[in-house]
Amino acid sequence: MFRGFATMSFYADDLAAARDWYAELFGVEAYYAFPPAPQAPAYVEFRIGDDADELGIIDRRYAPAAAPREPGGAVMHWHVDDLEGTHRRLLAMGATEYQPITEQGGGSGFVTAAVVDPFGNVLGIMHNPHYLEMLEARGTVDGVS
Repeated sequence: MFRGFATMSFYADDLAAARDWYAELFGVEAYYAFPPAPQAPAYVEFRIGDDADELGIIDRRYAPAAAPREPGGAVMHWHVDDLEGTHRRLLAMGATEYQPITEQGGGSGFVTAAVVDPFGNVLGIMHNPHYLEMLEARGTVDGVS
């Protein structure tokens, strides 16, 4: 049984730069690094959002041999409350547009966009009414019970 998103993994040639870029984007430092300091990490991890979803960033030298180096494949969309503002911020931070802001479903309120981060990973963002309905059903407001 699929229970939910556990960890999304990105790769970066410059792990320290990727860690710092995502720390600025999320407003929090990575909570985990392996190996621990003082060694240079090969992996860092952030916990983000209402469910503390995990974004792991792996030094690209540990990527599977067949891992593509070009952006593409599946796009994981993160719900954001301010899609346009988040999209502008990502572009201002050096991301490039992968998919423009696009309304999905003819006025249903589902709106998506995606960018390529400076490290070659596709980062999707979305305003998702279903996500907000699930928060409300759990009795959470702004991620707090």
